[in-house]
Amino acid sequence: MSNQGAVTLGPQTEAIITVTIGATVPTGFEHTAADEVKEKIGVEARISRDRGRIYFQITTDQLFQVHLLRSVDNLFVVVDEYEHYQFKDTKEETLLDLQQLASKLPWTNALEVWKLNNSLKKKRSRRKGGNGTKVKPDSEAMDAGMAEAEQQQPPQPLSSESQAKEESTPELETIAQEPEESAPEAKLIKFRVTCSRAGDKHSFSSNEAARDFGGAVQEFFQWKADMTKFDIEVLLNIHNQEVVIGIALTEESLHRRTITHFGPTTLRSTLCYGMLRLCKPQASDIILDPMCGTGAIPLEGALEFHNSFYIAGDNNDMAVSRTLNNICHIQKRREDKGSVPGLRIDTVQWDLCHLPVRTSSVDIIVTDMPFGKRMGSKKKNWDLYPSCLREMARVCRPGSGKAVLLTQDKKCFSKALSRMGGLWRKLHTVWVNVGGLHAAVYLLKRTGAMFGQTPEDVHEPQGMANTPEDEK
Repeated sequence: MSNQGAVTLGPQTEAIITVTIGATVPTGFEHTAADEVKEKIGVEARISRDRGRIYFQITTDQLFQVHLLRSVDNLFVVVDEYEHYQFKDTKEETLLDLQQLASKLPWTNALEVWKLNNSLKKKRSRRKGGNGTKVKPDSEAMDAGMAEAEQQQPPQPLSSESQAKEESTPELETIAQEPEESAPEAKLIKFRVTCSRAGDKHSFSSNEAARDFGGAVQEFFQWKADMTKFDIEVLLNIHNQEVVIGIALTEESLHRRTITHFGPTTLRSTLCYGMLRLCKPQASDIILDPMCGTGAIPLEGALEFHNSFYIAGDNNDMAVSRTLNNICHIQKRREDKGSVPGLRIDTVQWDLCHLPVRTSSVDIIVTDMPFGKRMGSKKKNWDLYPSCLREMARVCRPGSGKAVLLTQDKKCFSKALSRMGGLWRKLHTVWVNVGGLHAAVYLLKRTGAMFGQTPEDVHEPQGMANTPEDEK
């Protein structure tokens, strides 16, 4: 047995080492995350062939900066990676190979980073008043991993349930070996192994890979397995022939850092950041979210792009209330840290199709439109989307105004956009995964046409927009 098993939770060495950090990001926004890493840490990030992941090298004195990135969900330090791992022909040989791999890996630097990361978390906990970070439950770990592991292709929407049944789609299993009876030790390290697998040419399941690899890790380090109260989470990521072994640095996804009052369709803060970065907010820009829900988009903007001014609105009084509560929570947290508590954000309850906003007074519109599933309906969207785009065009500045709109109802949106061709021009589309649904983020540019001087300005009576059934 190697002496690497003697891992302690005590003080760390001060030697600066270079390691590779892996980060899961919202699928579709990998390039956005890579740009942020370059901008804030000064290193180039490599985008993985496995969608929703990036990798970049840092020195350990930059670890604190990594936790401040706004575009990443979960972080891990890479133990080792294999671009073209040669899997054996049979399942038995492959699993035996994975067992033997555990004792050959260069664990030392990754474990040093894990210990340093623990000390940073303790310092943050003390600043927050001594409340330690809660360990994420196993089910939550699986959900978070599932969202990142799913391989999305734009044309074919699949439910997360049907994806789980497909052998060619990613699987995620968290396996803990049965703890063995042993004498009490001073501080016994507890661990678990989480395996994420994508590809249809593997002879094994992610469950089997996690079980056998986890057993070998336990034997090598003499750690104790624990599914929920673990100290170390070992990650085994397999994407076709690419294999990456890592140690998790986040217990809970970083996308939860902003929102405390959640609604039925609250967006992840990391996705909000990606949408905002698409439109490149400038100082003094007026940015509008006419369907703010819990306020996730304007809150992320007010915190990161704080030289702009944000107006959040919704027609639902519960949504407005949640937004106000989230704003108050952030302001209180900033005040406790000694920062200026005020945020450049206002909240209004309004009718989306009759906004109490002056014509041509808004620079940017960023919003999450109803998918027609948990909120609204597909049928209502055929009336809502054209009216929504028309009203957005009215308040947006001609020639320079932009809109970044998220929707899963792509057919309805494309039809509505084609009818508003004189007012909006599509610049770019980003395909994203939102809770297992294939969705799209559209970047639109406001044309130079003055509102009131194009055929698109004629407001059709409610219910007059043709649905697909009407056209048939």
